[in-house]
Amino acid sequence: MSEKSECLDQDPLVLSDWTIHSRLFVGTGKYPDFETTERALEASGAEIVTVAIRRVDFNAEDHLLNHVDPGKYKILPNTAGCYNARDAIRIAQISREACGHNKVKLEVLADEKTLLPDPLATLEAAAQLIKEGFYVMAYTSDDPVLAKKLEDIGVPVVMPAGAPIGSGQGILNRNNIRIILERAQVPIVVDAGVGTASDVCQAFELGCVAVLLNTGIAGAKDPIRMARSMKLPRLRGARLSCRGVFRKNSMRLRVPLCLTGNDSGISARSFYAVSSGNHRSILHR
Repeated sequence: MSEKSECLDQDPLVLSDWTIHSRLFVGTGKYPDFETTERALEASGAEIVTVAIRRVDFNAEDHLLNHVDPGKYKILPNTAGCYNARDAIRIAQISREACGHNKVKLEVLADEKTLLPDPLATLEAAAQLIKEGFYVMAYTSDDPVLAKKLEDIGVPVVMPAGAPIGSGQGILNRNNIRIILERAQVPIVVDAGVGTASDVCQAFELGCVAVLLNTGIAGAKDPIRMARSMKLPRLRGARLSCRGVFRKNSMRLRVPLCLTGNDSGISARSFYAVSSGNHRSILHR
């Protein structure tokens, strides 16, 4: 069995009625065109892709969902662009009709400048959506208290930010993420701020079940190569995590060491050439 097959088949992730083999979730915003979006999604190996339903112009002659094959990807609608609970609930309801399932990535932001999550509005919207039968995957800050409160009200997947949206700063507070993981009885997915392949590795090292990123790929000078490079530590990381190879504090460098082997198809030097343009602000995911 090949290394890739072993990584994909050993440890599937079950989210309600979805069984996922790829632990890399990818956003669909900020790409220069739909063709690049399609090619980057393919290169990433992702099975779950997020779509900001609020920003899809269904009246346009061509729109994003025409380029995301539902036979190949599981489309996870999100409520990006919502700044209060009422709007987030409304977009989630529209998303359920548009996508034909009850899963939603809940995102309620505090303001347009920082794009940080609004904790009170997130809790309010999550509670209401759960009452309405939604499978809520909630984007939140790296606050362990808030993460636990979301779990306590019935959120089945908690998604703490590694860093502010679009910042590419990686996992800024590893200790908080570790506390969230130690207390959680639900899957934890790092979401936002992931800028390099080594950030993906760190999330798996800590024990997260998956990583969601967008700007790290879409904002790169070469999104296709960046998507491919992000896939590799996901494959390597999933396998090593299953085997118990990772140790606490075992990763100190942001150098993507897993990209230096012959199987990577990209050297560390060229990786930084690809990634050098991806640390910039984003309002669209």
